[in-house]
Amino acid sequence: MAVGVLVVRQAEAADRAALSGLRQAWTAEQTGDAALDPDFAATFEDWLEREGDRRICWLAERAGRPVGMVNLAIFERMPRPGQPRSRWGYLGNAYVLPAHRDGGTGAALVTALLAYARAEGLVRVVLSPSERSVPFYERAGFHRADELMLITLG
Repeated sequence: MAVGVLVVRQAEAADRAALSGLRQAWTAEQTGDAALDPDFAATFEDWLEREGDRRICWLAERAGRPVGMVNLAIFERMPRPGQPRSRWGYLGNAYVLPAHRDGGTGAALVTALLAYARAEGLVRVVLSPSERSVPFYERAGFHRADELMLITLG
């Protein structure tokens, strides 16, 4: 059971280790392999640095400890004559530690992300959910979209 007040906030540079740790926990949960890549923290920080202002991360904490994260990658469309600037976002890497699931942490993270997207004037937010997460995202207001196409390259 989750203990402590839930705090969801936009992550800062000082939170990179917390985000990296959550990503490691997520990978261990998915693969069952608890062995950590000794270079992962540096790889993660380098990736986040390269993403720059294009990727906004949120961190969920209870009692000062990281318990969840989500991020928004922002894309700007090519300008069109006579048309206003248009940007959209991709919600990715949503993860909550197992002990903190089903208590509103994921919903609070998505709510914070969507509030930011609305305030920034994004025209849409898309995501690629797992089958298990579809009902969660539907409760947050997302719906299935059939207009996208996909090719898997590797």
